Amino acid sequence: MRRLLVPGLVAAAAIGLVALLIFGVLQTTDDSSIDQAIARGEKPAAKSLTLDRLDGSGTGSLADYRGRYVVVNFFASWCGPCKTEAPLLNRVQQELARQGGTIIGVTVDDTREDATRFIREHGATYPVFRDVDRSFAKSFELKGVPETFVVDPQGRITALERQQITQQWVDQELDPLLTRAQ
Repeated sequence: MRRLLVPGLVAAAAIGLVALLIFGVLQTTDDSSIDQAIARGEKPAAKSLTLDRLDGSGTGSLADYRGRYVVVNFFASWCGPCKTEAPLLNRVQQELARQGGTIIGVTVDDTREDATRFIREHGATYPVFRDVDRSFAKSFELKGVPETFVVDPQGRITALERQQITQQWVDQELDPLLTRAQ
């Protein structure tokens, strides 16, 4: 019995590593239709699904923010890069709020308690929603967290970042849009 257990465990570990490698490769490609449309200069429509507010105060959707710029940030409390980008998102929110826009945080693959603790610890002041069934994330072709999308006042995706945002990305992708909106 023991002679069969060790080879079985080794085989299971090898299969797990191969599956993880395949998953990693699939998650790093930028060939989704949203990515391709943005690269071609197109602005695909963002879907507006109703989500529960993290604080339990009801529901909301992207359509509630039509007419202004919205930065949709998908995150999870356990995500290291999400923690790293949190201070920058707070600064971006201050600038967006001055110009009538907002960030919308969308927590995925997280518990309400952990996400609430994350928001409190990082001082986020923007609305946060829960995407429990990942339907909203799927509509943005989410590959992982963090991922950030800029949605214009007409509800179209104008920019995206499929990793942690940086000040350089904000300067390059978001600032020009806000300058034009003034």
